[in-house]
Amino acid sequence: MNKPAGRIGIMAAMPEELQALLDVMPDESLERRAGREFWVGHLHGREVVVVLSRIGKVAAATTTTVLLSCYGVDQIIFTGVAGGLGAGVRVGDVVVADALIQHDMDASPLFPRFELPGQGVSALAPPAALTTSVRDTVEQVLSPAALAAGGALADVHLDALGLSQPRVHQGLIISGDQFIHSAQACRDLTQALPAALAVEMEGAAVAQVCHDFGVPYAVIRTISDRADDDAHIDFPRFIEAVARHYSLAIVEALLKRG
Repeated sequence: MNKPAGRIGIMAAMPEELQALLDVMPDESLERRAGREFWVGHLHGREVVVVLSRIGKVAAATTTTVLLSCYGVDQIIFTGVAGGLGAGVRVGDVVVADALIQHDMDASPLFPRFELPGQGVSALAPPAALTTSVRDTVEQVLSPAALAAGGALADVHLDALGLSQPRVHQGLIISGDQFIHSAQACRDLTQALPAALAVEMEGAAVAQVCHDFGVPYAVIRTISDRADDDAHIDFPRFIEAVARHYSLAIVEALLKRG
């Protein structure tokens, strides 16, 4: 990932993703702070701190702040699932954020809708070079050749789940403290933010804290459903059969890349 980072914070959105990472860490030790469990150790020779983000923007912001202020991480990788919004963004695809917006931020008329008060911007962007590197890595991990070879993804059987070859997208991810699951809510969001590819509940908060601390970050989301509830496999099955494997394989590849 370009210039090698020192200690890396890895935030997982789902307990299954967290456990997949812990299962391959050889020396993790548990520390409890702010009511959270932080696992400190190494993965592929890199010093890491792995933690469950918890759900929602405030929870994710608190977790990020502890990673930065108490553990001194030099970079954060956030991995989790999201609802697809953009045309062509399908279940099983992966979106790498190059911008993040809080879709429920509205301090109008004092500030324009979506703008972060005092920041003068609505969208926050991870470092462009890091985003490009992350996308390239994800594309390699999920390429047809890599999937056929098995390895970390040997247990992923897309055909059995009715899924096609995953595509990797780069673009806008939006976050808010609502679980979006209706067609009308999707239409409202895409009308207001037509560039949005995916919607979730944490990423933009992580971006704001990292922005304030001046720490690079990457947000990587596997699409578990279309946010209008047009999903064709059940959510728990998808997490167990696909998302946790994608998350582990992607994080491992990023750490190996350096």
